[in-house]
Amino acid sequence: MSIFDWLFGPKARQISVQEAYVLLQNANPPLIVDVRQLVETKDGIVAGAIVIPLTEFGERYAELPPEQQILTICRSSHRSPLAARRLLKAGYQVLDVQGGMIAWQEAGLPVQTANTDQ
Repeated sequence: MSIFDWLFGPKARQISVQEAYVLLQNANPPLIVDVRQLVETKDGIVAGAIVIPLTEFGERYAELPPEQQILTICRSSHRSPLAARRLLKAGYQVLDVQGGMIAWQEAGLPVQTANTDQ
């Protein structure tokens, strides 16, 4: 166990963008939470994603249904692991999408226009 794990709790398991896409196609898909700032979502988000910027995450993560599996994503996997740790500590079942939206778009996976009115 690293000092970081000791201080902040265990890390969420990371999955590839391809694995995340497959999970999202299931009959009972996980909820995907994008923790980028709203201005960063102008180039698109994963279809169905809820945008909760990391700067607001501490106050808003309780809005997420605790019984549903959650995937976290950001631009490049620097912020989403922090949100995933927060969720793990709160008892959520969470996976982090490795490589973030950069990897998602490089893989040619679909995106939708973000609703920046959230």
